[in-house]
This record gives sequence, structure tokens and C-alpha cells, in this order.
Amino acid sequence: MKTDSIFYRLFQEFPDIFFELIGVSLENTEYYQFSSVEIKQTAFRIDGVFLPVQNEEKHIYFVEVQFQTDDDFYSRLFAEICLYLRQNRPPNDWRAVVLYPNRSVDTQDIKHYREFFDSQRVQCIYLDELGDVASLPIGIATIKLVVADTNTAIVEATELITRTKLELTSQRQQQQLLQLIETILIYKLPNMSRKEIQNMFGLSDLKQTRFYQEAFQEGKEEGRQEGMAEGRQEGRQEGKEEGQRQEKLRMVSRLLRLGLTVEQVAAELELSIEEVQQAAQN
Repeated sequence: MKTDSIFYRLFQEFPDIFFELIGVSLENTEYYQFSSVEIKQTAFRIDGVFLPVQNEEKHIYFVEVQFQTDDDFYSRLFAEICLYLRQNRPPNDWRAVVLYPNRSVDTQDIKHYREFFDSQRVQCIYLDELGDVASLPIGIATIKLVVADTNTAIVEATELITRTKLELTSQRQQQQLLQLIETILIYKLPNMSRKEIQNMFGLSDLKQTRFYQEAFQEGKEEGRQEGMAEGRQEGRQEGKEEGQRQEKLRMVSRLLRLGLTVEQVAAELELSIEEVQQAAQN
């Protein structure tokens, strides 16, 4: 399962879940912007960073999702963080949060970095130890769905879909979370098609909702206008063709922000999933 992209979407669309997960007041959400951060002149990329917005008193949170055993993980993590601090010199203090599926993946080889853990600057969270899904807040319950076995995931996903429809009053947030649950199920049930999963879990009507239609039309119109402007500036046929291509690429980020999945955007724009993912990172 491509867990990195799932958690990136989850924290970008529902930042409250992250702060709830680490036990920090949800009031912090308004002070942060979540993104991935590439460190210049290296091959390093930190999975995600919650950066305070014009507030020097709030911590920077570096977020890493580690689902495979890696003996070099901690040395790489702290090298990335220290390089980021050197290059950017932020005035803010920092914390790091590592999400593991379970303790067996954590090498716990911290002899060179013990001080970071003793000071609680670094927090490790083991998803299989979060507790019973029924008693967890809906966002954290969705995170735990990622590490559930197939049979458990089917039961828990059914419960989560029901809870999402009942507990979330915002149609936008409701649709975004349902689409995330759908994405997790697609990875969990590789022998089933998206249509079969949608029918099985009552998700087949997602694409017909007013939210989906309005989101797509809004992103499409915005991208079309920018693409046409670029085509007119070029004034040549190849410029128009490039303008049309840029129109689609500009629509990608907009549609993703409005809650459509990578797969849905690719299908609607007639792009490959790789093209959508690349456009989303730019």
C-alpha cells in the first residue's frame, strides 16, 4: 500500500487529526500549513511538515511515515531535519513524529540520538496500539484502518462510512473522508475493482453528489481560463496545444484540494496517475 500518499492527503485535508493523534490542542490547526519539503542539493525529502504560519512560538512538526524496517531510518531522519534547520534557519523550535504500523518495524536503534527521545522531542506512534476503532475519534479511526487486516478492514470500513455520514456535518469534509476510506479499501482489496468496492460499501453515489460535480466544474473552469490565457499569449498552434495541456495540469491541484482522489482526477482529465501525482507535487 502506498501509505505515504494516503497520510499526506489525510493530514493535508484534515490537519485536526494530526494534532489529535499527538495529543495537542486542536486550536493549533489554524496556525499551520502542511506540505512535503524537499531539501536543496540532496536526494532528501521529508514526508510532511506542519509549518507554523507567521507564528514563532509554535513548533515545527516533521512527520515521517515508516512502514518498512530500515536500519538507517533514524540516521537519515535526523540528517534531513538538521539539514533543513541549517538551510532554513527557522526561529521556531521543532518536534518530530514517526508513524509506525507496529513496534516490530521500529529498529529502536537510537544510541546516537537518545537525547532527542529522552527530551520527548521525538514521538513514535504505533498505529496498531491506538485502541478500539469504535471508541476512537473518526479521523484517528481512519488512520488505524490502514493497518487493519483485510477481514477487519471490511468491518471497520463499513462502520466508518456510517459514522462519517452521521458525524460530519460539512458535506465537503464528509466527501473527502469517504474518498480517503475508498482509497484505503482499494489497496486493501486488490482483487476487487473500484466499482465493486463502491457497490459493496455503498459508495457508488459519490461521483453523483452535488459536491463532486461542483468541485470538478470549479477546477475545470479555473484551469481552462488559465490555459486559454497562456495559449493566446503564445499565439501559435503549438502554444494552444500546450495551453490545453497546461489547463489540465493546473486543474490537478485544484481538484485534489477540492477533495477528488488522484484516480478520479486522472480519469476525468484523461491523464495518467503518474502525471497527476507529478503535477500535484509541483
